[in-house]
Amino acid sequence: MVNSDRPRRWPAYAVAMLFLGYAAGKAVFALQARLGFPGGPPVTAAETGGYFMDAATAQWLATASGVLGACVVIATVTALGHRVPRTLMLLVLAGMLLAVGGGAGIMIVDGFVGIGVGWQWYHGVLGLLVIGLFLETIRSYAMATRRVAG
Repeated sequence: MVNSDRPRRWPAYAVAMLFLGYAAGKAVFALQARLGFPGGPPVTAAETGGYFMDAATAQWLATASGVLGACVVIATVTALGHRVPRTLMLLVLAGMLLAVGGGAGIMIVDGFVGIGVGWQWYHGVLGLLVIGLFLETIRSYAMATRRVAG
């Protein structure tokens, strides 16, 4: 039986790789001034034209958020990251979970039920995996930084 109280590093590394993959995909589309994501549903020129900001700018900002997200989750498993006040880190991780969970939630619902975005069932599976890994990253950080009474 696996001890579930033990902190694990590998989920944070997996989430960091996912964030970096997200950042790379967004950078590719930023260079092309396109909205969307490689392998995801296509975004029409009309949708791109009606977007509230320039497509390249939006994609570069998404690229930066992916790199920043990777840095934050890596911080959860490093000594430097453990020096950040625990409450602050947990608040940041909770905010990230809301953002990541929102995007993954859309992939899940559209992939399995279909709401018209264009995500497929395998995108829904990926969304479930991402949420699970992120929750384990938070749990592991919380376990690693908890204070032992005594």
